[in-house]
Amino acid sequence: MINTREPILHPVPIDDLRPTQVTVGMREVEAKRKEWRAKADDKGAEFLGKHMIPVILGPKDRHYVIDHHHLARALHEEGVRDVLITAVADLRRVERDSFWFVLDNRGWTHPFDDQGRRCGYDDIPKTVKELVDDPFRSLAGELRRLGGYAKDTTPFSEFLWADFLRRRLKRKAVEADFGGAVEQALHLAKSEEADYLPGWCGAVTR
Repeated sequence: MINTREPILHPVPIDDLRPTQVTVGMREVEAKRKEWRAKADDKGAEFLGKHMIPVILGPKDRHYVIDHHHLARALHEEGVRDVLITAVADLRRVERDSFWFVLDNRGWTHPFDDQGRRCGYDDIPKTVKELVDDPFRSLAGELRRLGGYAKDTTPFSEFLWADFLRRRLKRKAVEADFGGAVEQALHLAKSEEADYLPGWCGAVTR
């Protein structure tokens, strides 16, 4: 088993990458697409070299993405065929059922749908193009960029914030007025209700 990240220097087709989560925030994907378009012509190769996709090597020699799902989806949408990857662990000898259990135990998978409900492992999409939009994940990403909470190493921390916001805001309201939802999210993020979340930046009053 690989204990340190090892780059795989030959390109891997994006269509061959296996997600380990069900959703992405499509606003986040669109932001990544704009970032890529700004650099594709002159610095595309350099960009891809600096943004290798971290994966777990799994059964049947498949590559399971454990981060940068938004970037992978964005590059796919932009017509990029291949990316460079970094192997975080080699679990190719592990049986399939045990494989997903190991991923779950290590915090390498997030099997929850766009309603925040736990899914079966078989519900996880087989390709990045099948990832489902969760507007609350986009809201959580924008909230962090605006200083609502700090970047944190907790696995899937943005999804924890997304679920916090999901329980307090209506999806239709987020989709109809994203800017207004961001303002509400900034207020909620500083409240003591959110003090258990990773990267919380509110004031301690007790």
